[in-house]
Amino acid sequence: MRKSIYTYALILSLPVMALMSSCEANVPTEDQVVLSEAQVAELTADGRIYTLNEFLDTFMSKEGDFVSDSMATYRTRAHNTSAPDIWLFTVDTIPQAGPGVYIRGRVTTDDYAGNFYKAMVIQQIVDGEQQNLRISVDLGSAGGMYQIGQELLIRCNGLAVGRYAAQPQLCIPTYNNNIYADKYPEKIGWAPGRIPGPVFRSAVQLIGSPDQSQLQYKEVTLAQLYKIINQTPTLTAAGFDSIGKADGMLVRLKKVSFTGQYITQQGALQDCDTQHPDSSEYANVFGPTTNNVGYPQGRVLANQSGKVIVCSTSEYAKFAHFYLPGADKNGVTQCKYFEGTVTGILGWYFDNAAYLPVKGPSDSNMQSYQYKWSITPRGIPGFGVEDIQMNYQGDASSPWVPKEFDPNAE
Repeated sequence: MRKSIYTYALILSLPVMALMSSCEANVPTEDQVVLSEAQVAELTADGRIYTLNEFLDTFMSKEGDFVSDSMATYRTRAHNTSAPDIWLFTVDTIPQAGPGVYIRGRVTTDDYAGNFYKAMVIQQIVDGEQQNLRISVDLGSAGGMYQIGQELLIRCNGLAVGRYAAQPQLCIPTYNNNIYADKYPEKIGWAPGRIPGPVFRSAVQLIGSPDQSQLQYKEVTLAQLYKIINQTPTLTAAGFDSIGKADGMLVRLKKVSFTGQYITQQGALQDCDTQHPDSSEYANVFGPTTNNVGYPQGRVLANQSGKVIVCSTSEYAKFAHFYLPGADKNGVTQCKYFEGTVTGILGWYFDNAAYLPVKGPSDSNMQSYQYKWSITPRGIPGFGVEDIQMNYQGDASSPWVPKEFDPNAE
């Protein structure tokens, strides 16, 4: 009886086994995954593709959509009545209905090393020059799906564009009421928020395959950079528009060194210490603790004439606790001997309008105001994109080798 049951069960399973053995994975072809230029033209026929700067000029206003909402305003950090043209936090919504609003650009960032968590930047070349835009998106490991060098077509209908700490970005409106945040009364209100992952994926299509060779870098010295951008932008709508258009630029700074310093809130340059980066926010590494506040840490880069810019690193980056080039357990005296290039995303981050130098050059806020430009590397040798390349005293045979902080070093 038992044998007949087994035989009967085998007979019943044969069709299922045959079906399983005959099924093969339906592997999509390239033209089903990525768009050709002809397909881009067909998809966008219901509207138009804006260049990135046109997109900002058309859809991002000075004050945004929420400035007159008496029940729920922007955070108080957004505005200073003494600088009426300046809004550091804004949100403009883009209509869901109506003509299609499209932008396209090539991904310039990579999140493997952890310095671009749930954020990316896209680049478009227009008349030979870069145009760039940040995107705030709630996707972990976004670089696996949207690789560096991949061109994207984004339908922006139903999304928003705004400024977060003066940095323009594609986003959604988000209201913050976290009463447990540091200095929370200054932060409650509307601000740009991350686009949910499913929403972003449905709005984005890939154009062709990733091609990093198509990315354009602005290769300059610090002196040349500050002829392209204004180190201390004027407190006017035009001045801050120029900031927004330069923010996100992919740059490669030549002939720079780390000074082993950080910038205080008052704008003074101070030497980093040799304490443990878990306990000291001034340790001589790229991104020591912020004591759970979460802002990017800045370390000073300079050229031989003394012009400076901040190198910005998240305390959660994989290389956050690596010594600065030339730094070690003894201090930062060797930093000046390591010179080379630092590549990354140019940024101008300013999150509190109370510290705008509204009284002009004599304002006590002016000293810190001049140090707001930064470059954010996508990685270091051994961790993601090798954006920091330095040699000891200019000798190519003596490259900087990253070294992690060791609490047990003698």
